[in-house]
Amino acid sequence: MDTSIKTALKKARRKQLLKIIITSIIVVLILISILYKTGNYFAAKSSTRLHDSLFLHNAIAEPNIQIDSQVTANSSMFGGNIITNRSKNINGYVVPWSTLTSSYHWLRADIDNNELVPGFYWSDTDFYEYDKQTKNKVATFYHPSIQEYFDGTPNELSKVSQMENYVAEVAISFDQPYTLQEIQAKIPDNLNIVWLYMTSQIADESKGPAGLPVYGFAPSSSPKDAYTDFINDLKKFDDSGKMETIQEFLNLNKNKKWDEVGILGVMLTGQTQNFKALENQSFVRGASVGATAQIVPYIKPEK
Repeated sequence: MDTSIKTALKKARRKQLLKIIITSIIVVLILISILYKTGNYFAAKSSTRLHDSLFLHNAIAEPNIQIDSQVTANSSMFGGNIITNRSKNINGYVVPWSTLTSSYHWLRADIDNNELVPGFYWSDTDFYEYDKQTKNKVATFYHPSIQEYFDGTPNELSKVSQMENYVAEVAISFDQPYTLQEIQAKIPDNLNIVWLYMTSQIADESKGPAGLPVYGFAPSSSPKDAYTDFINDLKKFDDSGKMETIQEFLNLNKNKKWDEVGILGVMLTGQTQNFKALENQSFVRGASVGATAQIVPYIKPEK
């Protein structure tokens, strides 16, 4: 074969190879760009969904717990974490509460349930629930329709009222449902009603704690409007309609006005001596002390 022809073929092959390489590089860069954009799109959707789920859960199932900040961390095109910093307001005293580290991926968004569920201290002499990070005691509610709890239904009002120079939160469980107007007539004005216990699952608690969530809301300055928001949040939380406890509550109260709705308990905050007025009251089935804080001269209690 003529030398010039061989040279021309070699040049043609090199050009063809170069075209293939350049084309391959362009295709790879385009695919990487598409993958990056697609990954970020799905990761952002999961992140937004998880943010909304965390705020929604806090609104209906975290008694007297406030979200101080909620930020995305360790984010990438594949997923990341959302860090939720939380606290409690105990009559004007801010008490730290466990931080949630929730995760999200392209197709999943998982709330940090390990930290949401309290720890259990159980010994021969005592039992109580506690926040796993801060180790503060968790105030427990008792459903009036559950006849037997394994540890009874403790009433710790006399114990907390003896504490000097402290503020505290106490979960008051009623002997039966009451309307807000009835409750306000029973609760002293020097205590804050910061959360209303509306419903929870009825389960066998006689052999040990079931660790089931309670549902309710902060009444704020307009309890009627807050209740409307609570109903909407419950529907959103159980949009599939498969959570029996929530659906029963919605069906039971769908035709009731707010001032007719029964409330199972309240979370109260205040100075410890002010809880003494609730001792030996027949409407109190159980009273469980939660977080406390010592009063200091430079922070004035709300009440």
